[in-house]
Amino acid sequence: MARPLDVVLVTASRLPRPDEGDGPLRAALAAEGLKADTRAWDDPTVDWASTRAAVIRSTWNYVQNHDAYLAWLDRCAAATDLWNPLPILRWNSHKRYLVELAGRGLPVVPTKLATAGSRLSDLAGDWSDVVIKPAVSAGSFQTIRVSRDRFDEGQRHLDQANRDMLVQPYLDSVDGYGERACVWIDGAFTHAVRKTARFAGDLQRVSEAVPVADDERALGERIIAAVPGRLLYARVDLARDSEGRPCLMELELIEPSLFLDRSEAACTRLASALATLVRCPAGR
Repeated sequence: MARPLDVVLVTASRLPRPDEGDGPLRAALAAEGLKADTRAWDDPTVDWASTRAAVIRSTWNYVQNHDAYLAWLDRCAAATDLWNPLPILRWNSHKRYLVELAGRGLPVVPTKLATAGSRLSDLAGDWSDVVIKPAVSAGSFQTIRVSRDRFDEGQRHLDQANRDMLVQPYLDSVDGYGERACVWIDGAFTHAVRKTARFAGDLQRVSEAVPVADDERALGERIIAAVPGRLLYARVDLARDSEGRPCLMELELIEPSLFLDRSEAACTRLASALATLVRCPAGR
């Protein structure tokens, strides 16, 4: 009988591109003696009970199939160890979490949740330049930027969306300093990259690993501490406001690119953490 898989890296049946970190991670898992493979969440032939751990990696089509994806998460968590844990994945799949974290006093890019019938001019207030994006989103799906003289275009985008949307001010610092994507693996900060602004149809542009400022790292630690339960991985996307203070753009706990090809140490730490989870599941 074939040895069961230790780890499945969960992807989607159709992707715009592969995740660049998949290859390095699989090599690191092999170095730990773990048998790993990649499977699609939306492949009905997969037996999720045949692996000791399922790690969400690139399930990026879930934005078009949110209800089906949540139902699959429930089934997968019942069959095997799912990482990150099920309650965190469900919570993080809808970006209302930004409003919740702001309500707890954490510095978050001002965020308004737009539902059916919302008026952009009311939500934006005195913001002159805004970003509009779905509350359930991956990559730059249906994400646009509009200035006040194009709010009519933004309103049409809201009206046609047929889904919960977010409205946020555009932060000018993203054009110069850029957005920092800071990665934590199994509770420890490992690396950060600089990202440029990305809207619908844009390619993602990401730097090599860059130093992270002390205030950015400290904020990332505060944000992660606000999430109950163990996190196998976390990506904290930060930008600086008009006063130069870091604030949360997104907390990525469900399917983020972790830019593992930029950090061998992150790959090694993730594989080591998975080895511990697979061999000592009661240690969760």
